[in-house]
Amino acid sequence: MEIDTAQQGKELPPTLYEHYTLGGVTSGLVPTSNGFLLNGKPFRIFSGAVHYFRVHPAYWRDRLRKLRAAGITVVETYVAWNLHEPQKNVFDFGKGNNDMSIFLDLKLFIQTAYEEDLFVILRPGPYICSEWDFGGLPSWLLRDPTMHVRTSYGPYVDRVDKYLEKLSNLVNHMQFTSSYGKGPIIAFQVENEYGSFGYQDHPRDKAYLQHLSDKMKSLGLKELFFTSDSPAGYLDWGSIPGVLQTANFQSGATQEFKMLQELQPNMPLMVTEFWSGWFDHWTQDFRKGLKLKDFETSLMEILSFDASVSFYMFHGGTNFGFMNGANVRKEYPGGYLPDITSYDYDAPLSEAGDYTDKYEAIVRLINSALAVRTRLPQRPAEMPKKAYDSIAIDSYLSFTDMLDQVDLITSSDKTLSMEELPVNNLNGQSYGFVVYRNHVVVKNASTLLVRGHIRDFAQVLVNGQLQTPPVKSLNDLEAFDPHPSVIDIVVENMGRVNFGEPHDFIQKKGLWEGHVSLDSIRLSDWKMIPLEFKGDWVRNLKNWNPFSKRSAGQPGPLLVRASLIVAGPISDTFIDMSSWGKGVVFVNGFNLGRYWSYMGPQKTLYLPAPLLKRGENTIVIYEQFSPSTKVKFTDKPILGEPRAESVS
Repeated sequence: MEIDTAQQGKELPPTLYEHYTLGGVTSGLVPTSNGFLLNGKPFRIFSGAVHYFRVHPAYWRDRLRKLRAAGITVVETYVAWNLHEPQKNVFDFGKGNNDMSIFLDLKLFIQTAYEEDLFVILRPGPYICSEWDFGGLPSWLLRDPTMHVRTSYGPYVDRVDKYLEKLSNLVNHMQFTSSYGKGPIIAFQVENEYGSFGYQDHPRDKAYLQHLSDKMKSLGLKELFFTSDSPAGYLDWGSIPGVLQTANFQSGATQEFKMLQELQPNMPLMVTEFWSGWFDHWTQDFRKGLKLKDFETSLMEILSFDASVSFYMFHGGTNFGFMNGANVRKEYPGGYLPDITSYDYDAPLSEAGDYTDKYEAIVRLINSALAVRTRLPQRPAEMPKKAYDSIAIDSYLSFTDMLDQVDLITSSDKTLSMEELPVNNLNGQSYGFVVYRNHVVVKNASTLLVRGHIRDFAQVLVNGQLQTPPVKSLNDLEAFDPHPSVIDIVVENMGRVNFGEPHDFIQKKGLWEGHVSLDSIRLSDWKMIPLEFKGDWVRNLKNWNPFSKRSAGQPGPLLVRASLIVAGPISDTFIDMSSWGKGVVFVNGFNLGRYWSYMGPQKTLYLPAPLLKRGENTIVIYEQFSPSTKVKFTDKPILGEPRAESVS
């Protein structure tokens, strides 16, 4: 490890582990009225959130070293259950054959943190919120028609227990007080923001929280347990006896801390989530965040209480694939608003891992508050960025061409939700699109009616021709001459809600809330075709057609393909989708994420260098409306004009 230049030529201070484990480990992280003790020594937590599943593993060490170089002593991460158990009883901790498997070696991430002289706070959920699909819960839970997630409901608790058993087997030996030696994990969170999961001040299901705590202890997890909420709003509704309460907020530290002191006197103050910025939704015309001045003011207020703090996020990363979450927003159509692909979060390290003014503010402000001087690494250089030359689209697949290459088709008298489809070993479809196909007679000025909500975004095709204008929903079809037709309703799951009240977690996708009728006649005899866009399927697509100027005028949905030749050094880049409409980008079969350039605010997709290779790289784009003729690249992100808004 290279040493910070400010420390060179001097007697080197100890590493964190040297200081806190000298003489052996006799105790872990202990809360006292005077702050935390770690192994009997004063320890003020300065932590930063970095989620292993949002950062390419080739960059884990870079991001963690940048964290440590700022003086941060702890890395905090959620654990995404829905990635680690994509199908019931099929667990993946980095050795699976799933599109995200490469991101899932949690043990390696924790080990890398240890090697970078960082302690670890682990937040295993099972619910994590985090602007992540379904708050990290597996979608196959929704196949149970009476499922009640985040409660004492027996079938749910049984699945949680199995997940925790697998997880504990993986991390038990990595605990600080483990008999195996000085591991990096110093604390575990019990559930997440449970005080907000309910209605007003109605009692929460604390028996569920207590079960989680008891189960985790029975599995050998023995470091400090804690909960996190915003106590000024949710009091102690999400806490249980014997488990430390902590706070989540962006501003108003004094109010939050005073309530914490009232709820649990003689305990140390800690912010588990000091929101360093904020996340964004599709359809915004601006980028949210937190102004530097307001960030500094809130941080100084936190420090004035001698409190510990974890920056959420320190480095946000990316919602690769279809993993973005969504929010309930009653003022929007359908009461729903999905999150964008970028999870830059206006954090101290950008989505691409670059330093920001907030990073410098952290270094300056926490320097005098550190409990002990320890050895710091030299700051890593920023990763090089490159605007590769534009490349032309060379081939395409029509919507019909695509569907011809899907083998799994379900027949039913009624439309089924995505999760109810008998695919993926009867675990249902988790992500992507589903096509609802019917053979009908379309008359002049026919009207198509879908009862209930469309979950989430629908396009209507008749005989393979798109009828839906860009971005807008369509209730009435355009005028046609009467003739037998094939009607397809293509429904996109744009991300399951990750935060809300209990009823908001009924998150089945597709057309399932009511019947579909044409000219007041209910339709039956449906065919449902899943478009999951798994990596192997995308890589093995065939029968591509040559792309021409005439092809460019063909409306979507369609797939187009281009080749990027990399001859020299491979660098990070951003794919500029400003001239495209709405869709998904795949690089060498990997799902880079969604774009919705019509609406914004995000116009570029971050492409980390490890996803590229020397030689030919295949870029496939699923465009839902109108394709461009070229794929453009830039060395700078386009995430929207900033408009910082304080979030209490």
